[in-house]
Amino acid sequence: MTTRYTEDHEWITVEGDVATVGITNYAQEQLGDVVFVELPDAGKTVAKGDEAAVVESVKAASEVFAPLDGEIVEANTALADEPGKVNEDPEGGAWFVKIRMSDKSQLDGMMDADAYKAHLEGL
Repeated sequence: MTTRYTEDHEWITVEGDVATVGITNYAQEQLGDVVFVELPDAGKTVAKGDEAAVVESVKAASEVFAPLDGEIVEANTALADEPGKVNEDPEGGAWFVKIRMSDKSQLDGMMDADAYKAHLEGL
């Protein structure tokens, strides 16, 4: 399974036509301790760049943007009860949403792991 990254520090893994979306370790470090996560309901349609979730930390509130067009098919409801998981396992079990992609070609503009690492070095 290939992971792609956005300039907004979301990660995406794809299985079939469903993309799992979360935030990178870099993003959670910038946020600090996460205290609240607001997730959308399944069935919501999102366009690339739309707000897909909201994360509140001790430092700030931040949006998680939909990296591609599609329909939310699942939200990680465990994060509502345990938002700190975002800090503990940002690039694994603390994913936010699963989106059934309507345009897989949108993956083409995203970074692979090496390109994302180079992007971070430039920050």
